[in-house]
Amino acid sequence: MAAIAEPTAAPAKPISADTFERILALGALLLLAAALTALARGYSEWGRVPWQVWPHLGTILIALALTPVMLLRRRGDRKHRLLGRIWVIAMLATALLSFNLRLINRGDFSLIHLLSAWTLIQAPLIWWSARTHRVTLHRRTVRGMVTGALLIAGFFTFPFDRLLGHWLFG
Repeated sequence: MAAIAEPTAAPAKPISADTFERILALGALLLLAAALTALARGYSEWGRVPWQVWPHLGTILIALALTPVMLLRRRGDRKHRLLGRIWVIAMLATALLSFNLRLINRGDFSLIHLLSAWTLIQAPLIWWSARTHRVTLHRRTVRGMVTGALLIAGFFTFPFDRLLGHWLFG
């Protein structure tokens, strides 16, 4: 006897980027361009930069470069999951490495370290919400991390008394 085939559910339509996510992607690209421009302009001073800055800067550049890709490309496929893991690891590493930067600033923590602590909680939540298919929570948490931990924190790396600001505007 032939088995009756169950109707299969239509595959879920991929969630495309909305206007806010396109703005976030553009912001990440602009911040990445500013950081790379600052690095190029400050090349002659690289030798005087404490070693703790370089791994922190490297991980944040990875996250910044991946952000527009993750926000604008197709979601939910194997490549999205792989790039998402890399992004989460880069964000976690950036936050952890920021605690090393306090050594440069006379051993003091700054307000930005609160954001680093928040990132250490939120980045695993992003991974977990994706892994458990909580799409709304995942999307909301990603937007929050990109807005706060990348764009707002990134903006505050460019005042004139900070390294990248000095290189970019000095």
